[in-house]
Amino acid sequence: MVAMKKLLGIIAFLSLSLECIAQTCVAAKDPSRLSIAGGSLTEIVYLLGAEKQIVAVDVTSNYPPKARVLPSIGYVRNLSAEGILSLDPTLVLGEDDMGPPTVLTQLDAMGVPIVIVPERHTVQGIIDKIRCIGNIIDQPESANRLIEQRILPRVAELQRLASDRRLAAKKILFVLSLQSGSPLVGGLETSADGLINMTGGRNAMTDVTGWKPASSESIIAAAPDFIVISSRGLGAFGELEDLRQHPALRLTPAALSGNIVVMDGMQMLGFGPRTLDAAVSLSRTFISPAP
Repeated sequence: MVAMKKLLGIIAFLSLSLECIAQTCVAAKDPSRLSIAGGSLTEIVYLLGAEKQIVAVDVTSNYPPKARVLPSIGYVRNLSAEGILSLDPTLVLGEDDMGPPTVLTQLDAMGVPIVIVPERHTVQGIIDKIRCIGNIIDQPESANRLIEQRILPRVAELQRLASDRRLAAKKILFVLSLQSGSPLVGGLETSADGLINMTGGRNAMTDVTGWKPASSESIIAAAPDFIVISSRGLGAFGELEDLRQHPALRLTPAALSGNIVVMDGMQMLGFGPRTLDAAVSLSRTFISPAP
């Protein structure tokens, strides 16, 4: 019985998701009161000058800092239906991992419009996301200005850096956190892989798909030249030196040479405008690491 209920919930969610995806990137009927589930979406709405329309955000919406004072609707993958409904939103705007399915089904049953914004971990994906949100909240001109004035110059800079032949030889290991004592690393088809590709470097873990705990043997064999980790992920290890001395990492070229980069996780993996800034900074570091 429990299994059947779960299956029905998944089917309902898939139906809802397909409906929402079919409606994305077109002007919403009423975007005047937005509940946003996804830090990159909140960042973009602020950059479009539409922050006054936001009534609530999820906990990944930590940029700009003033977004943190808005009412919270929980974590993007574990939203609170009651919290969302209490704020009477006219539209729930979410990233593609928004959930859980039961909450989205409940919101849909209550007549709350939901739009899931498509996600692609590429430069073009960021541009498309900005255009999509601009259309949804009826700010297409603002979206075009943002792209032309801020995004395209950054893209040009990134492309210039990423064309440096030295980068093609750099193997990058992205560590998300620790899982049961093993580093949780970003393989293919992850946001980390998309970020690494943007920098012009190579993902050291091409034999892994998704986010997976990696053994000491596999990481040492991968021989990464750089380790990249979020500030929050570093906390799972302790201090930077604890990361360097972790049994799975300490014999890698990256750890031995001290080539470890710590940066804000949402900036790197959110795939909003700031991700381009992160990619530019990483490309520069990979080409000319600090002494």
